[in-house]
Amino acid sequence: MNENGKQVPDEIKGWNWGAFMYNFIWGIGNKTYLPLLCLIPFFNIIWVFVVGFKGNTWAWQKGDYKDIETFKAVQATWNRAGLVQFIIAIAVLILYIFFFASILSSLSSNY
Repeated sequence: MNENGKQVPDEIKGWNWGAFMYNFIWGIGNKTYLPLLCLIPFFNIIWVFVVGFKGNTWAWQKGDYKDIETFKAVQATWNRAGLVQFIIAIAVLILYIFFFASILSSLSSNY
């Protein structure tokens, strides 16, 4: 329960990819402002994981959802977008690693 007595159903608890990847944007869109702490350098490295884990709970407490299905439908859009963004970020990271490894390899083979 939160401070205004709104019970959080067990069905909505869990990881939220949208909250994790789009943290402060997701927070503004869901009227929960704790994700704005992700704007603090270094602190955000840990806080993004807290936001991903607690996001559904915060969104349920701050939102005005008529039922669990409506909540899940709204958050499903955020989850899909966040998961796609996460996959793209990992793919780009892997490409960067291969790119810089190949450049370093070619530079070191010239000497």
